[in-house]
Amino acid sequence: MTDHARSRREFVKTAALGTAAIALPAPAAATSGPPSAATKIKLGVASYSLRELSRADAIAAIVALRSRYVSIKSFHLPYESTPEELTAGRKEFEDAGLTIVGGGVITLQQDDDEDIRTYFEYAKAAGMPLMVIAPTPTTLPRIEHFVREYDIKVAIHNHGPEDQYFPGPRDALPIIKDMDPRVGLCVDLGHTTRTGVEIVEAIAEAGDRVLDIHVKDLSDLMARDSQCIVGEGAMPMPDIFRQLSAMDYSGYVNLEYEIDAQTPLPGMQRSFAYMRGVIAGLGLEEL
Repeated sequence: MTDHARSRREFVKTAALGTAAIALPAPAAATSGPPSAATKIKLGVASYSLRELSRADAIAAIVALRSRYVSIKSFHLPYESTPEELTAGRKEFEDAGLTIVGGGVITLQQDDDEDIRTYFEYAKAAGMPLMVIAPTPTTLPRIEHFVREYDIKVAIHNHGPEDQYFPGPRDALPIIKDMDPRVGLCVDLGHTTRTGVEIVEAIAEAGDRVLDIHVKDLSDLMARDSQCIVGEGAMPMPDIFRQLSAMDYSGYVNLEYEIDAQTPLPGMQRSFAYMRGVIAGLGLEEL
């Protein structure tokens, strides 16, 4: 058997295991009172979760998750691609019935027009309406100029205590508070809790500057290496979804599953099953 055939067989087996996980029952904690029956929650996938898979297999995995939305990491649409290659790659996602809702994390730390324009051109060709970015306070005003020119949103991704610029959402808020509303935040749940703040409070404080959410769970909310399947850790997902409903959040809630890199699908399926149980238990709907 060739390596490719073996890899394909293992992937299909993994997908089958993951599909079975959809039937998991919702946890009892997810069943407390509906905040707003009108709220639609859009669950998506940050393709970084599938970084060890080819583009074709990553697409197959997202389809297996029954998710409609993808935020694409450069593993699956490389920066160095030609415009024609980006168009073709984008078409593979769209032909599978997926909506490209963003891309990144994209590092925008060179205070240089030519460098920043390169990534906005990349996002435009790849059909990304939003870039999840890792900027610096210095580059943000320059980035705002390109946001206006291209009409592409940017969402600053916080990376926890190790991030010298934006450990948590509140570190970016004072800088962007008077900027174009298309300059906002991608709140990474796990990295945010590791800064010692209460996650629901952090989301509420950021308000309409929250343009994207990256979901992960931790068994210890202060420990980076304690990431686990969503619903098996300490992340207060029911309270998070209640808060998103209360603020009429219209962005995407994208799973960024950073563990089990070689076989991520079973854990991702269980994570989706849990989140869908929470959404249903709260009387919300998945869009």
